[in-house]
Amino acid sequence: MAVTRNYSSLPTCLESRVRIQQEVETGQRNMSEKVSGETSEDRSHSAVPPGAAAAVPPDLRSVLVTSVLNLEKLEVDLYRGTHHWVPRTRRLFGGQIIGQALVAAAESVRENVLAHSLHCYFVRAGDPKVPVLYQVERTRDGRSFSVRSVKAIQHGQPILICQASFHSNQPSPLQHQFTMPSVPPPEDLLTVEELIQFYLSKPDLAEKAKQGLNKLLADEVPIEIKPVNPPDFYRRVAMDPKKLYWVRARGYIGKGDMKLHCCVAAYVSDYSFLDTALLPFPGQRVAFLASLDHAMWFHNTFRADEWMLYETESSWAGGSRGLVQGRLWRRDGVLAASCAQEGVLRVKAVTTKAVTNESKL
Repeated sequence: MAVTRNYSSLPTCLESRVRIQQEVETGQRNMSEKVSGETSEDRSHSAVPPGAAAAVPPDLRSVLVTSVLNLEKLEVDLYRGTHHWVPRTRRLFGGQIIGQALVAAAESVRENVLAHSLHCYFVRAGDPKVPVLYQVERTRDGRSFSVRSVKAIQHGQPILICQASFHSNQPSPLQHQFTMPSVPPPEDLLTVEELIQFYLSKPDLAEKAKQGLNKLLADEVPIEIKPVNPPDFYRRVAMDPKKLYWVRARGYIGKGDMKLHCCVAAYVSDYSFLDTALLPFPGQRVAFLASLDHAMWFHNTFRADEWMLYETESSWAGGSRGLVQGRLWRRDGVLAASCAQEGVLRVKAVTTKAVTNESKL
């Protein structure tokens, strides 16, 4: 049974694309090809045949698997992560710590159980200069459920506490889900990098805005994102606290182990999540933004290296905090996962001059 939701308040895809396509209405695909050197058909990310994972060249393997989420086993239930992806904030990315914690937890459970939920608290800021130790406690093993507690530790103190629960799949007549929003396919949309290149090509873009956009391009993000309603880097416009974008891991992971895809999805779910709560406030500049907690529920099987629609919204903000919820949809309309997060939001007012002349970034 599908439960239909009302998305009338969400900006339509046509309205959002008009902001960009008034100037590139007939050339969006050409612009994309100019930037990437390939056509939209080339970018369709054709799947590697099952069982062919060993034949995949190393440069096509997802960096999320080979580096970012790769842990070294030190002893039973003790792991070390040394490969950090550090964003512009110069702090450890919370999604990586969540993903690595789930990797460590998944190593200690039976093969026939998969993660169905996790609940994490970020208790200290991470240090990108030192490794992270992951200490797993085998809290409970039942006939159909297993629970693990994981502490991510730096400098002898926990930076994240994670509870993860695993479940063996059991058939049930009780099934329902919301209806996936109707949006254009990812092949018809531009990546974030292509959108930034488009705005950088504008001759009247302020120098400070160019610097901000170039910094974004310099970040080697291990995931691909295609916004359904692209942000307007030119103007600060108040928007409903809702976002829709296609997302997938860069590189090839393959069908492989569903536990691994859950770990990659946990990483992906934290990217550009909390800033959904900032969309209604274009007159405020972020002074400090940090996740306080993160929860995730896995509903159905999926592949994190294939396009999924990430639907995020913020139901509340106040007291220098914001609450966001998200849903990850498979292309066939199946709800793959749900997540929620609360974070600290500290802002300062933007001057009139900055609003007029500077990029949203």
